[in-house]
Amino acid sequence: MTDWDDTCDVLVVGSGAGGMSGAYTAAREGLDVLLIEATDQFGGMSAYSGGGMWFPCNAALKRAGSQDTMEHARAYYRAVVGDRTPESLQDAYLEGGRALIDYLERDRQFRFMAFPWPDYFGRVPHALPEGRHIVLESFPTEELGPLKTQLRPALPEERRGAEPPTVLAAGQALIGRFLLALSRMPNVRLRTNTALTDLILEDGRIAGAVVRVGDATSRIAVRRGVIIAAGGFERNGALRERYGVPGEVAGSMAPPGNLGQALQAAIDAGAAVDLMDQAWWSPGLLQPDGAATFTVGIDGGIFVDQDGRRFVSETLPYDRLGREVITAMKTRGMTLPYWLVYDDRDGGMPPIQYPNLPFDDPAAYRAAGLWRSAPTIEALAEVIGVPGDALAATVARFNAFAAEGRDGDFERGAELYERMFTGGAAALEPISRGPFHAAAFGLSDLGTKGGVKVDEAARVLDTHGEVIPGLYAAGNSMAAVSGEAYPGGGNPIGSSMVFAHLAALNISKQGSGT
Repeated sequence: MTDWDDTCDVLVVGSGAGGMSGAYTAAREGLDVLLIEATDQFGGMSAYSGGGMWFPCNAALKRAGSQDTMEHARAYYRAVVGDRTPESLQDAYLEGGRALIDYLERDRQFRFMAFPWPDYFGRVPHALPEGRHIVLESFPTEELGPLKTQLRPALPEERRGAEPPTVLAAGQALIGRFLLALSRMPNVRLRTNTALTDLILEDGRIAGAVVRVGDATSRIAVRRGVIIAAGGFERNGALRERYGVPGEVAGSMAPPGNLGQALQAAIDAGAAVDLMDQAWWSPGLLQPDGAATFTVGIDGGIFVDQDGRRFVSETLPYDRLGREVITAMKTRGMTLPYWLVYDDRDGGMPPIQYPNLPFDDPAAYRAAGLWRSAPTIEALAEVIGVPGDALAATVARFNAFAAEGRDGDFERGAELYERMFTGGAAALEPISRGPFHAAAFGLSDLGTKGGVKVDEAARVLDTHGEVIPGLYAAGNSMAAVSGEAYPGGGNPIGSSMVFAHLAALNISKQGSGT
C-alpha cells in the first residue's frame, strides 16, 4: 500500500513513563521515532504520580548502600506474584530494571536516587523495610522552558489551581526530563492530540497505523514496529462494565484520555488479553465533584460499613486495602460509601497525611454531605445512617485495642508500610475526643492493569500464543507482569519503562520490514 500520509521507523503510542522510555531508547539506538499522545499534553498518568520505580539491585540503590541481592528480590517477587504470570516475564522485569537504569545514567541528563518506601508485603521473606524504590532527581522548572506548557501538570496544579512549582519532582521530573531529552534528538517527533484508532496489517505483520487528529484521520507507515504504551481503559465506562472492573470512572485517577482506544486496536489486530478485570486499587476519598480520589497515609480513625462494623486494617498498603473493599462488597454486601470515623484531635480534618489531591474547602465536603459531625458516637451513627449501638461497640472495641497497643481484629500496624507514616508505631490512637466526625469513602484506582499479553521482549502475542510481528506493548496497555498483586511502590511505572525499553531494543535489532 502506498497511500501513506507519514512514515517512521517506530511509532510510540502514549507519553507516560513507558512511552517516553520506549521513544528515548529507540531514538538513542538510531531509529526514526514518532511519539503520539491522544490528549493535549504529555505525561499521562505518570505526570500525576510519585514517579517511583521498583527496580531491585540498581545502581542508585547501590550508591545508597543497599545490600540487597537479586536472589532475595526474585524470591520476594515470586512469593507475592506467584505463577499468575510467566517466570520468564517476571525475570525480564527484575533483570531489566537495573539494566535500564545503567542505560539511562550513561546519559548525563538522567540521575536517579533511592527513595525509601517499604515493600507492600512486609511479612513475606525478603521484603525490605526501605523497599527497592528509586526516583529521578528533581530539577528547576525553568530548565523546561516552553516545554512546561506541554507537560501535563500534577494534580494540585491541574485540579486545585495551585501555583506551578519552581522545582519539578516525582512524576513531573521524570516526564519533564524525558521531554527535554527527546526534544534535543533530531530523529524524534512528538505530537499531541493524536489518537491511535487502528493498526494496519500487511502479510501478517504490523505495517502501519491509522490515527485521528481532530476530525481527520491519517495513515502512518511504520517500518520497524509500534509500541503501545497508552495506559489502560479506566476512563471508559463501557469497557469497565464489559470486563467487570470494580469501581467507577469517577474513581479513577487517570487523565481523561485513557479510554483504551490503542488497546482495542491491538485486540482488533488479534492480540490476546489477560487480567482485564483488574486494576491498581486504593481507598478513595469522595470529593464534592463526585470523584473518589487515591488516598495514602491514613493515620487515625476506623473504616466502618453500613452496619457500623470495621472490615479492614485501615492502614494497609493502598492496593491491598482497595481489594479488601472489593471483597467486602462481594462477600458481605457492603455498600458504598463506607465511612472513616475519627475524633476531633485534628480539628475535624480527616486523619490523612497524603490525600494525593489536596483537600478542597471543608465547607464544600460538608455541603455535599461527605463530611459529617456529631457530639457523640451514637449521634454520629444517626447522621451517617448506621446502627448506633453497633458503631458505639465498634469504637469501644477499637479503643480497647488502642489502649492495649495491639489490634486484635485486623492486626493494624503489623506491616512495614503501615508504620511508615507514624514514626514506626502502629496508628492506634483512640477515638475519644469529641465532637466526632466521619468522611465518606468509595473505591479509587490508579488505572486498569489488564491488557495484551506479551513475551519477555515485549512482543505482543496473539490468541494462539504466537508473536504478532511489529507490535509491542508496555505499561497498562500490557497485562501486568505482577499479575493480581502490587509488590511495591513504583511497580506500575517501573514495569512500564522496562518493557517499553525492551521493546525498543528488540525493534532496533530487527531489519526494516521484518
